[in-house]
Amino acid sequence: MKKLINSPENVVKDALAGMAAAHPDLLRVSYDPDFIMRADGPIKGKVAVLSGGGSGHEPMHGGFVGKGMLDAACPGAVFTSPVPDQMLAATKAIDGGAGVLHIVKNYTGDVMNFEMAAEMAQAEGIDVAAVVTNDDVAVQDSLYTAGRRGVGVTVLLEKIVGAAAETGANLEEVKRIAEKVNALGRSMGMALTSCTVPHAGKPTFELGENEMEIGIGIHGEPGRRRVPLQDAASITEMLATPILEDLPFKSGDNVLAFVNGMGGTPLIELYVVYNELTKILKGRNITISRKLVGSYITSLEMAGCSITLVKMDDELTKLWDAPVLTPALRWGM
Repeated sequence: MKKLINSPENVVKDALAGMAAAHPDLLRVSYDPDFIMRADGPIKGKVAVLSGGGSGHEPMHGGFVGKGMLDAACPGAVFTSPVPDQMLAATKAIDGGAGVLHIVKNYTGDVMNFEMAAEMAQAEGIDVAAVVTNDDVAVQDSLYTAGRRGVGVTVLLEKIVGAAAETGANLEEVKRIAEKVNALGRSMGMALTSCTVPHAGKPTFELGENEMEIGIGIHGEPGRRRVPLQDAASITEMLATPILEDLPFKSGDNVLAFVNGMGGTPLIELYVVYNELTKILKGRNITISRKLVGSYITSLEMAGCSITLVKMDDELTKLWDAPVLTPALRWGM
């Protein structure tokens, strides 16, 4: 295993310290328990937005803490859910009196721990609501979930919902918008190589030189099938077609198109995939009204990509365009 770390045991805390040092104007970091929150939080009268999950998917979620997006994020160990005490402490730290929305990817440990944290926070008088993302069309159930996994839509939802909270929307309204984004979004991913979890010290799975896995999750869990390596046009078709047919997306739709790298894929290849995606959508008379291309929900150094499409209307477009200022996503300010 070759990794730029001091030790597998300290990789998360070392990374948190690095984020605190790099972004003191945007973030504050708690180390006992671990969570990242806005430097200017809590904000009185504003619904606070909290997310979290295992580390190894950077920049999600800690990189999305800041104005117009998340108020806090809870990082677990690599590919391991944070614990309820972390979530409770973060919830209490960011509550400005208007309640807290928990954004939870559908993985069994995350869902269970966020539910426990919400119950504990509510017992202390904090109004908590939750939305669970489950946008992955690759499999109905997986090694880590009952039902579909929460993947790329989580990034887009955090941006849109964070903007809604910034406008002063109440907790019920913020939750409604979160559920709307989740309902209108679908994703699917693929892998060219595995990643290596620092504690494990060896690749999570093996792929032959001329093989790829279609439909993988963000932990490298198996997808739909393992097939011979093909060109970018064919791979994009394999990812986009199940997404388009699942909602289903229709001729005349406007979409937010998100081409995401899994951590080990260069941007030049993501743009090749995006170009192929534009051809597919144009052929179906679907308009890309907004887009995001880059590595935003990753799986350590795994090579591969995912595609996410969200059907957009005027409400979601306005919130997507709203200013955001975080370590990983920023525009309009």
